[in-house]
Amino acid sequence: MATRGHLGGLAAATLDVVRALDAAGKDPVIVETVGVGQDEVDIVEIADISIVVLAPGLGDDVQALKAGVMEIADIFVINKADRPGAEKMRRAIEALQALAPRRDGWSPPIVETVATDDRGIEGLRQAIDEFGARTSAPEQVEQKRRASARRQLMALLEERLMNAALRSVFPDETLDQLVAALARREQDPYTVVETIVRTARFKAWKEPSP
Repeated sequence: MATRGHLGGLAAATLDVVRALDAAGKDPVIVETVGVGQDEVDIVEIADISIVVLAPGLGDDVQALKAGVMEIADIFVINKADRPGAEKMRRAIEALQALAPRRDGWSPPIVETVATDDRGIEGLRQAIDEFGARTSAPEQVEQKRRASARRQLMALLEERLMNAALRSVFPDETLDQLVAALARREQDPYTVVETIVRTARFKAWKEPSP
C-alpha cells in the first residue's frame, strides 16, 4: 500500500487493513513499512512486535543511529550477515543499546540471518516467541489496543475537523488566495490559522442546534 504522502512509514488505512485481516482469522499479520526515518515510526503503535531489519554495506549503519528506529525495535535483524560489515553493525547497535537502555528492561536481541541460505531464521523465530511471551499479558494487550484506538480516533478527528473548519470558513478560491498571500509573505500562517479557528467557533455558536 502506497503511503500517498502520509507520514509515519505507513498508509493511512493500514490499521483498517490489519484489523480486517485479524477479524478474518489471519495470524500472524505481517506489516512491512517503507523506509522510515527518525520520527516515522507509526508501526510501533500498530504491531505487537516491531522488528528492525538492517543490512551491512547499504548505509543501514546510519539508519541504526536514528533515535526513533533504535527506540521502536523489539528485535534487530542483521540480514545478509555473510557480507563484510556485519560485525561492525552489530557492535554499533550494541554500543547504542548500552547508551540508551529501554525503560521496560527489555534488551532487544540482535539476530544475524542470511535469508537466501535459510540461516538464522530459527533464531529469529525464537526471539519473536520470547518477546511475545513477555508481552502477552491481558493488561498489556489491552493497553496496546487502547493506544492504537486512540491514535486512529485522533487522526480521523483531526482530518475531519480540519476539513469541516476550512469548508465552513472559506470557499476554495478564498483559501487559494490565502495560500498565495502566505507564499508572497503578505500573511503569516499563525495569524491565518487563528482567524480560521475564531471564525469557525463563531459560526458554530451562531448555528442553531438540530
